[in-house]
Amino acid sequence: MVGDPGGSSDEAVTASTGTVCRVLIVDDDPVFCSTLARALDNRGYRAVTAQNSRTALQLCNDFAPDYLLLDLRIGDENGLRLIRPMLEQIPTLHILMLTGFASIATAVRAIKLGAADYLAKPVDAEMVDQALRKKVAPVSAPAAISSADSTKMMSVERLEWEHIQRVLADNDGNVSAAARSLNMHRRTLQRKLAKRPRRQ
Repeated sequence: MVGDPGGSSDEAVTASTGTVCRVLIVDDDPVFCSTLARALDNRGYRAVTAQNSRTALQLCNDFAPDYLLLDLRIGDENGLRLIRPMLEQIPTLHILMLTGFASIATAVRAIKLGAADYLAKPVDAEMVDQALRKKVAPVSAPAAISSADSTKMMSVERLEWEHIQRVLADNDGNVSAAARSLNMHRRTLQRKLAKRPRRQ
């Protein structure tokens, strides 16, 4: 749940230019967006929101954010596809992936594409604030786990989830193509993607 237990910030968060840091939140949940934006505003940021990739790209150009909070799933769209075009517009953009579909494959993929941090939902304003201030380490740690160790740690359901995420990443987030690669009906794959897996 997004909240702002810390209250208003007495000191505005500033970028290297000395101006208030601008944050673009891209998520298809308007309530989550507005609540998080308000909480970040209270902490000294200037936040705007977008619920689709088209609006996000336009705001990236017009608003020129310092930080991008990007959901992995934006409706039927794959948030990973926005990383490169956003960085092409603003090479210094600090990208924080937010997702309820936490997986090793997507975390590694996001970092390789240029994301700086990766947080699994639910998140609160304090977690996001710390990540934006770089007070927490980027979540590229899963890549350090050997495949043998991770296999021992995971349940059958989790292994299936990781495999699906890997195939989905290989197909650039295209659900139909991934379903064909997995020899699975598209609706079956969508149902599996809608479920949050257990950590082990």
